[in-house]
Amino acid sequence: MNLAVHFAQECARLGLGEGQTLGLAVSGGSDSLALLVLAQQLMPTSIHVATVDHGLRPEAAQEAAMVAEVCNDLGVPHDTLPIELEEGGNVQARARAARYKALGNWAQRREIRIVATAHHADDMAETLLMRLNRGSGLRGLGAMRDRSPMPGRSDIVLIRPLLTLPRAELAEVVERAGLTAVDDPSNSDPAYDRARIRMGLASAEWLDPMRLATSALHLRDAADILEFAARHEFAAQVTMSEDGTQFAYNPAGPRAVRFRVLEELVARLATEGTPRGEQVARLMDALESGQKATLSGVMCTPRAGSWHFTAAPPRSESEN
Repeated sequence: MNLAVHFAQECARLGLGEGQTLGLAVSGGSDSLALLVLAQQLMPTSIHVATVDHGLRPEAAQEAAMVAEVCNDLGVPHDTLPIELEEGGNVQARARAARYKALGNWAQRREIRIVATAHHADDMAETLLMRLNRGSGLRGLGAMRDRSPMPGRSDIVLIRPLLTLPRAELAEVVERAGLTAVDDPSNSDPAYDRARIRMGLASAEWLDPMRLATSALHLRDAADILEFAARHEFAAQVTMSEDGTQFAYNPAGPRAVRFRVLEELVARLATEGTPRGEQVARLMDALESGQKATLSGVMCTPRAGSWHFTAAPPRSESEN
């Protein structure tokens, strides 16, 4: 496969017009450096690079400076985006959210409408195994989108033109370009789920990341079909009060469709956070057995073959 031709075809398919500036998120790792090399070969005067410095490791500033130097050698404009993470758990999730926020703000300032990241087929395979291990539903198992709005910003498009390429081929692109990628130690730190999955994949020769990635793509297609069916079920079987505070649902579709509609109904009325999938599943079991239940501040009542939803009354002081 000619990777340069493949990259050009993917960018065009994902909506990048001729002469349009493409923003690149480049951390200095092998995958993102490959993205930079391929983009520079395709459109040397129409790319702009950003490196997010989370400040989580002492080496981060040096790595951002390395990317800036590579970009300077290639004649590509570059910006470093320093960020500070808010307090809380799940460092990787907070870092991901902060990274996308910084990239979105940067793209807006630079009047860039499309930003590319270097996610690839091995990432999809690892994510699939991680979520299988967590018991995720169909939507969680489906592959990441190759084109979507930037998280938190509907005016910036995020594309992933390398999704069908394996990590090993991207590493070869970097090697041929004479570049040395940085190594983030979190990628091999067994404290993180993804790192453990990655090590497991590397040691299990019978597992093929490309085939796993293909399965993730099929699951994404199946999730889209489920979403389509759930929207039709919602339109045909759900009624809403004039003030939008009460819903009645007459379930008719298969269990997976009913689950998705129930999830949407609770989300629309929830006042106490977003429930997890297993909580929604328990709620559905209760409703199907004729039991009244409350979830996320939503009172759910089965009555005469239909399910009714409204805000639960405020809890008394003794319940808080």
